[in-house]
Amino acid sequence: MRLSIRHKLFLTLLAATTLVVAVMYAFMHWSFQHGFVSFLESRQQARAERMAEQLAEIYASEGGWDGVLNDRMRWLRLMADGRPMHGPGMGMGPGRGMGPGPRGLDGGLALLDADKRVLAGHVHDAADLNLSPIRVDGRVVGYVARPPGRALSELVDVRFAEAQRRAFFWIALLVGLVAVALSWPLANTLVRPLRRVTEATRELAAGRFQARVPARSGDELGDLARDFNELAQALERTESARRQWMADISHELRTPISLLKAELEAMQDGVRPLEPAAVASLQADVERLNRLVEDLYQLSMTDLGAMSYRKRPVDPVALLRDDVESLAGEFERRGLAIEMRADPALAVTLHADPDRLSQLFRNLMQNSLRYTDAGGRLVIAAGLANGRFRLDFDDSAPAVPDDALAKLFERFYRVEASRNRSSGGAGLGLAICRNIVEAHGGRIEARPSPLGGLGIHIELPVAP
Repeated sequence: MRLSIRHKLFLTLLAATTLVVAVMYAFMHWSFQHGFVSFLESRQQARAERMAEQLAEIYASEGGWDGVLNDRMRWLRLMADGRPMHGPGMGMGPGRGMGPGPRGLDGGLALLDADKRVLAGHVHDAADLNLSPIRVDGRVVGYVARPPGRALSELVDVRFAEAQRRAFFWIALLVGLVAVALSWPLANTLVRPLRRVTEATRELAAGRFQARVPARSGDELGDLARDFNELAQALERTESARRQWMADISHELRTPISLLKAELEAMQDGVRPLEPAAVASLQADVERLNRLVEDLYQLSMTDLGAMSYRKRPVDPVALLRDDVESLAGEFERRGLAIEMRADPALAVTLHADPDRLSQLFRNLMQNSLRYTDAGGRLVIAAGLANGRFRLDFDDSAPAVPDDALAKLFERFYRVEASRNRSSGGAGLGLAICRNIVEAHGGRIEARPSPLGGLGIHIELPVAP
């Protein structure tokens, strides 16, 4: 049979409480037994001492023990310590060395002479007796003897002990029943937050990411509820981003496709003649669409971590210099200047994928190539600081508003004043750059350029 955590918790509480009650009952029983016997022992000792004082007065006044030994009733009155004498078998009978009186009336006490010979009462072993001396004028004339560790014998003591045992039993039983009555609701109270988390988890599994769990306590269950809420919030953001991502992709693909469709329909209807200029326009639209699809593929690969990185020792300065030389012609045709600033003696080695680093450098340079006004320039500075390779890409106007700098690395984000689809940008290049930098353990950020445009700052860890 499958036991729920509520039943397991209930059984655990019940078992723990039962064990505690059993130990408490055993301890109370043991404590009572030892305490009650000690009490009886001290009471018997007090009786023996009182009897020794009475016998000392008798001996001092009568000069011996004959008055006690020849009067059995007098001896029994001394043994009873003033208790009333009733019952059969209590007749008087003279004689020395008389045996014990009726059961329980001698109190287990005996009279011994100065040489520890038994005069009255009954003892089993004179060597193990507790002796209370009887002194007259500083001289020991006898002893009142009692056996050590006397068991419960008097009826009232036995009844009292039995009543206490029954009381202990009923108290333990009552505590056990109270534990049973409290364990089940307590188990329900402790398990209730877990049931809330379970129900909310099913809500998440069904796609309802707005599910939340109230976190009212400061214990581990409260921490679990707060962690669950953070997870649900993260999933909700991810789902929202996924839907936005799909909407952005659909929007970005719809525009070039609509342009192609419109131009092709115009050629079919004879509105636009089929000539080399029209074919070139179609070719440009196809190229833009192809770049968009390629950017989407690259971005999806970096998001999933599926982009292959073949890392090895790389000289990033030499790699950057080669990329600058490759795109220098494009910058010149656009009327832009490009400049690389690096110490000739700079020697840096990165553990990186050279192809991905080259893709990073070219994406940033093409970003400046697309959006920098004619007559502007791009300055690339490379250096080493605090064990990290630093790169700064600074271009000239137009600038990016300060409130838009933090959004530049979001996919499909454009600054309307400087970016448009006709220039070929889909808003994915910087998102790909961020993924490449983070895959190499570095960081990238956007900031205002001292040249009046956009500045991109990159830091990459140097290989040991």
